[in-house]
Amino acid sequence: MISRPNSGLLIVGHGSTVNPDSSAPTHVHAAEIRNRNPFDAVQCAFWKEEPSLRDAAFLFDPQAIQEVFVVPNFISEGYFTETIIPRELELDGRITERKNGQVWKCCEPVGSHPMMTELLMQRAREIAPETDPHRTTLLIAAHGTDLNEKSAVAAKREAEKIRAQNHYAGVLNVYMEEPPLISDWQKLTESPNVVVVPFFISDGLHSYEDIPAMLGITQAQSVNRPAETGEVFRRNPYRIGDRSLYYAPAIGTDPRMADIIVAQTLHFDS
Repeated sequence: MISRPNSGLLIVGHGSTVNPDSSAPTHVHAAEIRNRNPFDAVQCAFWKEEPSLRDAAFLFDPQAIQEVFVVPNFISEGYFTETIIPRELELDGRITERKNGQVWKCCEPVGSHPMMTELLMQRAREIAPETDPHRTTLLIAAHGTDLNEKSAVAAKREAEKIRAQNHYAGVLNVYMEEPPLISDWQKLTESPNVVVVPFFISDGLHSYEDIPAMLGITQAQSVNRPAETGEVFRRNPYRIGDRSLYYAPAIGTDPRMADIIVAQTLHFDS
């Protein structure tokens, strides 16, 4: 286990003013890392929630904390990691020395770490443990957007890396807002089993309602109360025609994401 005396960790999330589940994984991972005690301080800050990014500089005592590692809890690089976070945290680049002497080190987003590939495969195996991978197609489902091409790059990269291992009959990256579309999954796949892993940081309306509707899991359309939101993930497998579809929670909710967050701080110094 690593030990970084006089160091702090800031996990940065998007947050939401309407969806409390958005920030939940970030808080959970922070608590796990705090329990391991590799840093003298572990804090969270958000773009759309409190504590805000603007207040993050006040979360670490400069007398006790000499350096702060900033880890964006985001799937990919893009507008938030390249513009919002540096601007709101007043960072000059990868390394910023503040007037109080603290050194802030901005790490890469969690979605870019090499461990993410194995994490996605583990989640797929866990959600469909009895399926024959050679009769199974794995779909990495992401948002995708015309506004930022990098939004789709991370899912495509992971799909290519998993495909190269020849473990599954097929591995595809599919999107909500750009082709190949999640809603076309039956046209895109031929295997009797299909496993869908949402490449998102947290579960919310996309994973509870939007993606299930695109997949044709009609039961998910009525799942809209907090006490019932996890039900869509517990109904596996879904039988659609003569095929079995398995639907996993967002990858960012996996407890092993805490390992990736810590690993990004090690990667910074490597």
